[in-house]
Amino acid sequence: MIKQSVIENVLEAALSTGGDFSEVFIEDKFANELTLQSGKIEQSISGRDFGIGIRIFSGLQSIYTYTNDFSEEGLLAAAKRAALAIKGGTTGTIQPLKKEIITPIHNIIILPNSVEHARKATIMRQANDIARNYDERISQVKVRYLDEEQHVLIANSEGKFVEDTRIHSRLALQATASEGKEMQTGFYGPGAHAGFEFIENLNLEHYAGEAARIAVTMLHADECPSGKFPVIIDNEFGGVIFHEACGHGLEATAVAKNNSVFANRIGEKVAPDIVTYIDDGTLPNEWGSLNIDDEGEKTRKNILIENGILKGYMIDKFNARRMNAEPTGSSRRQSYRFNPTSRMTNTYIAPGTSTPEEIIAATEYGIYAKYMGGGQVNPSTGDYNFAVMEAYIVKDGKIDRPVRGATLIGNGAKTLQLVDRVSNNLAHGAGMCGSISGSLPVNVGQPMIRVSEMTVGGTKGE
Repeated sequence: MIKQSVIENVLEAALSTGGDFSEVFIEDKFANELTLQSGKIEQSISGRDFGIGIRIFSGLQSIYTYTNDFSEEGLLAAAKRAALAIKGGTTGTIQPLKKEIITPIHNIIILPNSVEHARKATIMRQANDIARNYDERISQVKVRYLDEEQHVLIANSEGKFVEDTRIHSRLALQATASEGKEMQTGFYGPGAHAGFEFIENLNLEHYAGEAARIAVTMLHADECPSGKFPVIIDNEFGGVIFHEACGHGLEATAVAKNNSVFANRIGEKVAPDIVTYIDDGTLPNEWGSLNIDDEGEKTRKNILIENGILKGYMIDKFNARRMNAEPTGSSRRQSYRFNPTSRMTNTYIAPGTSTPEEIIAATEYGIYAKYMGGGQVNPSTGDYNFAVMEAYIVKDGKIDRPVRGATLIGNGAKTLQLVDRVSNNLAHGAGMCGSISGSLPVNVGQPMIRVSEMTVGGTKGE
């Protein structure tokens, strides 16, 4: 990308006013996005983005800047401008850069950028047809195809010099069902850290069919009752609640500033024995996985909560200074335009010993949240509310009638304490997570779980 000698000069210039650590992040990214609606490709966008981020530490002070000027003169000027924000301090020394060779954990077979758009559009039309043909009440189908090929080079004053290539592919399917004045939507968005082979091997009958089925099922569902009930949350994207309400609270971004209910609680009991919560960036080809994080550290399996005991946090290099801790391979950023910080990769509740059938059979009355929708959370308190895309009443140990308009309301730390059943059917769901370092691909996951009591917002009293 850029000569090693130039990078060394930039790192040195960044420390010229008293910084003790400097870093260069170089990114070259290719992306494609196609949108199909009403059976036609309505949008096709392809682009390339190239830039360099420069970061400087001086004790607990951090300076970040970025530029698209990759000439040596331009990079040195950017580094010196950033360095002017550093006053005093002990100037760090530059260690000789030593290139690291990483062993990729993701098998990439077909680079998406090598595949013509017509081949991608064919699969999108197939998914469209499957969803439309599911039921005559399907009035609209929207299919989005996305791929991204990101090349990064990370070097720092401690001698790190490492390169990586990340490939992401995703197909997002949305179906709308209409009848009279009623309208409901269903969504499914499988994605992977993989090439075009992932898209070609997708079970379109399942994913497109599920998006359509959800929409049709919810079309004439009863209104959801409101109150406090046991709630069964299904596997896969059901993990979004704990991603938002607990996962963010376990990131050093919040913990280091004591802006988390989990701060300073290592070793404490924060959940029942049956709950183990993990963030693992090493899962092969999973949507949130990486070979290395955006500081060049190898990703790893971080056990955050083990058998109910808080064991650790997700920590980036800068917040490690604040916490007097070691980084955990958890530093991420959307692009060179963002200062990196601690973020999740693939975060999930580990499987338990119950079966889904046992959990349902053991529930006399409650709500079954099959597919979760979007939501909001206050990261400093863990208070959340989430919409349920597909929900059912559970009655006398059986799944009864579908209900719509369900919202789950609560506090993440408290909800965690109320998990009383964990199933054995762990699965992951792909999503995008937004925070101060941008929007990132992450997996959320869990087996089916039961929370003994949750506040359910609905429009029907029962």
